[in-house]
Amino acid sequence: MKDMLDLHAGALADRGYTIVRSAVAPALASALSADLDARFAATPFCDGHFYGRRTKRFGSLLTRSPHAAAFVLHRQALGLAERLLGPHCDRIALNLTQAVEIHPGALSQYPHRDEDMWGGAKGETDYLINIIWPLTPFTEANGATRLWPGSHHPSRAPVRDDEATSAEMLPGDMLVFLGSTLHGGGENRTPLPRRGLIVSYCLGWLKPFENPWLVYPPDVARHFPPELAALVGYVQHRPNLGNVEGQCPSLLLRGDPNDHRAATDALRPDQAEALSAYVAEQEAARAGLLGG
Repeated sequence: MKDMLDLHAGALADRGYTIVRSAVAPALASALSADLDARFAATPFCDGHFYGRRTKRFGSLLTRSPHAAAFVLHRQALGLAERLLGPHCDRIALNLTQAVEIHPGALSQYPHRDEDMWGGAKGETDYLINIIWPLTPFTEANGATRLWPGSHHPSRAPVRDDEATSAEMLPGDMLVFLGSTLHGGGENRTPLPRRGLIVSYCLGWLKPFENPWLVYPPDVARHFPPELAALVGYVQHRPNLGNVEGQCPSLLLRGDPNDHRAATDALRPDQAEALSAYVAEQEAARAGLLGG
């Protein structure tokens, strides 16, 4: 596992994306896709050139298929997310789950970087990592995701359209790319739609693309395993970020009616150590005064 993570983390650092072949069984991708058939049929085409007027999209996938959690909690996906994002936050968070179907006649999507959702400085820290899981074969002709190798580097030299590469994959494969990598859905020149799943993870102190607390309210999230509930936001990001009445929001999943709780520190170890030293110094000074 470590060797695999090292290999793909190196590819991400070098060119901004990597493909993990046969990351899940194709049958799992097929099962998820079948669960989404009715929703795709009922979903209208997007309204806007960015989302794509010949493209269908919808989120909240953890409530739409029991198979979705296996993709969100995939060990290699999470391992790469932790490797790339973990040094810059206390914990990572789920940024979104989204099903995408690019239909015949769809134009190429505008090349973009997903990190531009946030207004912070660019080129210093990666804000998110994206995973695309094909639910049908991805080919250059049917709109496979296009990526610009090396476009994540801080220099970000202008790129040409013909410098893009198409991520051709089969169901079961996994495309991983940085939020700083220029990319976009491709043009579909075939008679059939191409279908995929996007799962992305971001720094835990950012506001996610998909609002997790509305998408997965406590009545829904209390049925998630603890690791999944934490990923969608039912945990604090130290120090004290995302609390409910000064406590971890996971308390909302326990159904405790008590509305009177003591606000409780949630600090990183280094912060707790510095605070303890600060308090001890004051207490020692007070004891000296009282003793004198």
